[in-house]
Amino acid sequence: QVQLAESGGGLVQVGGSLRLSCAASERTLITYTVGWFRQAPGKEREFVAFISRSSGGTYHTDSVKGRFTISRDNAKNMVYLQMNSLKPEDTAVYYCAAGAGGTTPRGYGYWGQGTQVTVSS
Repeated sequence: QVQLAESGGGLVQVGGSLRLSCAASERTLITYTVGWFRQAPGKEREFVAFISRSSGGTYHTDSVKGRFTISRDNAKNMVYLQMNSLKPEDTAVYYCAAGAGGTTPRGYGYWGQGTQVTVSS
């Protein structure tokens, strides 16, 4: 059982930056693909990015390409989401998840509790 905990959310102005962190309870995080998802009020959970367990390859959804970067530090058992040039539409609760991977929530069996990101205009 892997427990995940997100941190780093907060209130930021348009154009600002935040770095989200995802910490795992087990040192087996390296064996999972880790993804970031987000959910705004009244909307479905939306894929943001994932980083592969094997190659470390990454994939970002189109709306965040060039602004967000997912990375992992296997030695620290951490995954990060660097978010730059934030927009009001990025406002959501952000979740990290670990599992087999993909761009849908059903590809991930382990989830954190989420961290709120609010971008003010």
